[in-house]
Amino acid sequence: MSLEYDDCLKRGKIKPFSRGVSLAPKEIETAASDLERAKKTFKEGDYKWATIQIYYAMFHCARALLYKKNLREHSHYCLIAAIKTLYVETKQLPVHLLDGLQEAKNLREDADYYNRWSEQGCEKLLKLAGELLSKAKEIITE
Repeated sequence: MSLEYDDCLKRGKIKPFSRGVSLAPKEIETAASDLERAKKTFKEGDYKWATIQIYYAMFHCARALLYKKNLREHSHYCLIAAIKTLYVETKQLPVHLLDGLQEAKNLREDADYYNRWSEQGCEKLLKLAGELLSKAKEIITE
């Protein structure tokens, strides 16, 4: 178990959530919807908003994976730490998707808080988000 994840558990930022497994499919639906909207926004040339939408699509994928373990997050940082420990370290999810989730979080913050974004960054995230959604669906339906 990673130190980050252990710290998140101790601070109550990751908690047991008995309804999680039943809500995981709904989170996947939300992720898919956010990703479809992000694709349209990207085509319209609004890369700032598409970047934000892509992050939330990836966030809902990660939350679905956490729900699958009957856990809930109370921090975006701790959600990523949990995914690393529960899915990447156990080889259920490739590390490049975790890196993509972290990058999406960073780019979303840049777009949201500092008015910085790029078409290239957005395009890269679209591909990673599609891959994460596909992999999360696979895991959720196991």
